[in-house]
Amino acid sequence: MSQTSSIVETLKLLLKSRGMTYRDIAQGLDLSEASIKRLFAEQNFSLQRLDQICQIIGIEISDLIKTMESQQYQLKELTVKQEEELVADTQLLLVVFVVLNGWAYEDILQWYELSESDTIRCLARLDRLKIIDLLPNNRIRLRVAANFSWRRNGPIQKFFTRNLQEDFLKSRFDKKEETLQFPSGLLSRASCDLFNRRIKQLIQEFHTLNEQDRSLPLSERVGYSLLLAFRPWRPYIFEKMRRKDI
Repeated sequence: MSQTSSIVETLKLLLKSRGMTYRDIAQGLDLSEASIKRLFAEQNFSLQRLDQICQIIGIEISDLIKTMESQQYQLKELTVKQEEELVADTQLLLVVFVVLNGWAYEDILQWYELSESDTIRCLARLDRLKIIDLLPNNRIRLRVAANFSWRRNGPIQKFFTRNLQEDFLKSRFDKKEETLQFPSGLLSRASCDLFNRRIKQLIQEFHTLNEQDRSLPLSERVGYSLLLAFRPWRPYIFEKMRRKDI
């Protein structure tokens, strides 16, 4: 892939991660959405135009280049077989989740009852899966891309639904740092699309804050999880009373 193509693909990735669309860029540049689509399709950016687009996204050109370079040769998603390997080994599953959140080898030994040999075994398997590079003195370097995600409806997601979802929701959610909301309403297609973009922006903000806080010691950080779900839905208990002729 050429450098220009890589830059354009990285721009698309950053737009998606922030829940933005070509329409947002068009409004920022006072151009038509069709013009922006053509600009991306033809990959014909002047330096000035590229800078303008970066400003709309909220980054500098240097940030764009760094992101592009960091995305090259990095893992964005595992195969089904690889995810199955993780869920088949509880120790390995634990280790992959904590290292993805910036834990070091020493942190794992301090916080969990894993032997040194088991921890190194797990790290070596993650190295083989290309999720990390296991460096001298058991230092860990992540090899996942910024947009790394578990497979949709894959083994990891199914494992969560089967084993952890009930445990996650087993709370009154009445503490200051906890939130549980369950709004419902009737939305238009345009409003639905807008809300989905806002959800993506919120997820990106979560990842950004997580990344920023990785430099803090573990004693100053607490593990948090975010569960978001948004879909058309009619509760079965109401649906069975619905008129059959509608």
